[in-house]
Amino acid sequence: MRDLIATAVAVAALGSAAFAEGENVVIDPPADGSVNRNDGLAAWARIYEVTSHPRCSNCHVGADNIPMWSGPAYGKARPHGMNINAGESRIGAEYVTCSTCHALRETGLNDVPHAAPQVAMDWRLAPVEAEWFGKSSVEICNQLRDPERNGDRDHLDLASHLDHDVILHWAWNPGGGREPAPYSLQQHVNDILAWGVAGFPCENDR
Repeated sequence: MRDLIATAVAVAALGSAAFAEGENVVIDPPADGSVNRNDGLAAWARIYEVTSHPRCSNCHVGADNIPMWSGPAYGKARPHGMNINAGESRIGAEYVTCSTCHALRETGLNDVPHAAPQVAMDWRLAPVEAEWFGKSSVEICNQLRDPERNGDRDHLDLASHLDHDVILHWAWNPGGGREPAPYSLQQHVNDILAWGVAGFPCENDR
């Protein structure tokens, strides 16, 4: 799955802690053992607010490969218009590529309401293993900590992925009157790091 999402890992060791100055965020995890289960679950609750938000979940869909339109401006959630299907490639290579409308353009329409965001040449759906749309907190929590479904990433890898993926940055600055993902990219990265240091707790743990 790593070949489906460009991942750049820039983590330098400082004693027992890892620290990296990223392009857009600081990746500075809490010390090992410093985040208890309750605080880890609180961090997860905020993470779930992000992963379940339309800016993220609309493209984290299942094996039908159909992105969604949802959020305050859309009313009832519905499949992406124009019969869009991203295919097994998740970039629309079998039909019409996502980048036909979503490619980065100097004179793009990113700030025009309801126009196709144009911020990245590799606009695509997330891997099917990362299906989030309509999923519960417990379902996404277990998926995101599972190395078989998260690209074999630990919390540092997840944080680094968030820092270097332009499509993900758009979620917090979507333009066009679109509602951004909650909190901020830095806060979301901090929560991922805290959740990981706490041992990736989920509500269904025994």
